[in-house]
Amino acid sequence: MTPDRSEAVLAVMSGINAAWLAGRLDELAAMVHPQITMAVPGFTATACGREAFLNGFREFLESSKIHEYHEQGAHVDVVGNTGVVTFRYGIVYERAGERYRAQGRDLWVFENIGEAWIAVWRAMLDMQESAVAIA
Repeated sequence: MTPDRSEAVLAVMSGINAAWLAGRLDELAAMVHPQITMAVPGFTATACGREAFLNGFREFLESSKIHEYHEQGAHVDVVGNTGVVTFRYGIVYERAGERYRAQGRDLWVFENIGEAWIAVWRAMLDMQESAVAIA
């Protein structure tokens, strides 16, 4: 693994997070594979395909207001044409007049296709969510 390949994968990951946080889902769509799969928290179901994947972000953004978001401890592994990114995240958001704090670990798998790293799989691990009093 070379540092530049890891940095390239991490740059795409940063672009994905910047795009969804800003509501630029068309930009996000370009960074994910048409057949991307997401395992929902708890691995009780999956969302398969780009449209189902984007709809999850769309529904969250339409129903919620984000007050805080942060990431830490990003780690990248690249083997051949596969890149894996994990990081811890925390978010505070408001939905239907209630405020929530969620935290956990995000895990993304990327495939190098041509010159681009494209997200092909995602799971949110160790997710904990709780209500937060609105000040």
